[in-house]
Amino acid sequence: MPHASDAEGASPDKALETRGLEPVPDDERTGRVRGLFPTWVAANISVLLLTMGAGLIVFNGLNFWQVLVVAAAAPVLSYGIVGLISIAGKRGGAPGMALSRAVFGQRGNLFPGSLIWVARWGWETINAVTGAYAVLTVLDLLFGVKSNTFLIVVTLLAFVTCTFLVSGLGINALRVCSTWSTYLFGAFSVLVLVHLVANTDWAAVFDKPAGSTAMMIAGIGTIAAGGISWVPSGPDFTRYLPRTASSKAMVATTIGGAGIVVLPMVLMGAVMAVATPDLASAQDPVSFIGELLPAWISVPYLLIALIGMLLINSMSMYSAGFTAQTLGIKVSRAAAVSVNAVISLVFGFLLMVVATSFIGSFISFLTLLAVAFSAWIGVFGVDMLRRRSYDAEALMDTGRTSGYWYRGGFAWQAMAAWGVALVVGLLFTKVDWFSGPLASSWIGENGLGWAATILVAGVLYAVLPRTAAADGRADGEPVAGERAPASV
Repeated sequence: MPHASDAEGASPDKALETRGLEPVPDDERTGRVRGLFPTWVAANISVLLLTMGAGLIVFNGLNFWQVLVVAAAAPVLSYGIVGLISIAGKRGGAPGMALSRAVFGQRGNLFPGSLIWVARWGWETINAVTGAYAVLTVLDLLFGVKSNTFLIVVTLLAFVTCTFLVSGLGINALRVCSTWSTYLFGAFSVLVLVHLVANTDWAAVFDKPAGSTAMMIAGIGTIAAGGISWVPSGPDFTRYLPRTASSKAMVATTIGGAGIVVLPMVLMGAVMAVATPDLASAQDPVSFIGELLPAWISVPYLLIALIGMLLINSMSMYSAGFTAQTLGIKVSRAAAVSVNAVISLVFGFLLMVVATSFIGSFISFLTLLAVAFSAWIGVFGVDMLRRRSYDAEALMDTGRTSGYWYRGGFAWQAMAAWGVALVVGLLFTKVDWFSGPLASSWIGENGLGWAATILVAGVLYAVLPRTAAADGRADGEPVAGERAPASV
């Protein structure tokens, strides 16, 4: 029976997590729902939120109150979906892309898995570049050291190396680092807020005229895109929760952890943009923090934000390691992480040295990323509504004997819905170097291509006839001897 697993399971309490794709046994599910709060706080500790908040003022033409609506709605929408999909983790005890085998088939899952893995490369590259900019800015503020090509390579290498070490250790290291970074970032964010309150021309902030409703909706889509990218990773961080964990609490904690960072950071960026509109289009967005804040605030704030960005990348690489394993790369999870580390190092160098517009590249990437992830979300989400359990043996069996082999290794209904939705989403998408034929429609102009993608994928998958699994069960039926979790 072919398997794509790591070493036999290890307790999450150990320093090094050795468990790979294989589902976590019930006796090792010692996690607590409240642990998700610092996890999703850490996933959003990025100064890029300041840049995106500034973009809502400069590019979208919104006023302060509209930005407030955008900053409040985006995390509720995007991380609400993250929380909902995370429920699959406690049901199946496996990473998201391993559970995806039950939906798309053992071979079919290679297609969305490959696309999501490649998308992770871009996300990790953006984070690595932002982290390197933070280091360069601190060196300039403290020692007057100016950026050059050699220093870019050194800072990128240091950042990616630290990311690899944390993500390689696994879930326990991520939990500890997330908790402490939450405390530190929260404390220094208060200092930044106090400074802004005391030194901002609030008349100029509140006198800005309102923008269009279309631009406000588009802004929600732009901010939400970052959260949407975490959806397939949601189960990776809930697989150690007991089956009886409250689903409502999981969703609420996920939204709360993300929202408590996204809301103030986006608002801070919008306020900063009134005085310094160049923040929205800076090639090096991090250096503006040093210009806008006194050194006694900006240096420690950037250092803590650097830790946050390191954690974001570590979480992304942690999930990417699982995704690589689902694609048939037969190495340990920690070794699989190293592949993404090298890729982010190479792409990061190109983005810092070659690219002419950092924020333009970032927004284009987020937009395309949202479409790629949304097609998977629609299909997987509908399947999760039908399913209450996963066959652990069938998940790990990648051969013809697998209960999730379906027809030739493919669940054609899931594949068809995913492929059609992906094409539809691209039709509505417009970025710097690509414009779909429907990008000028109402959906395209309002940045809702990702929402249309989810809707098309979900509806199409729901109406197509269900696939019969290789063992005679209809896809989604519980395995004999398994029972549904008490809280769903």
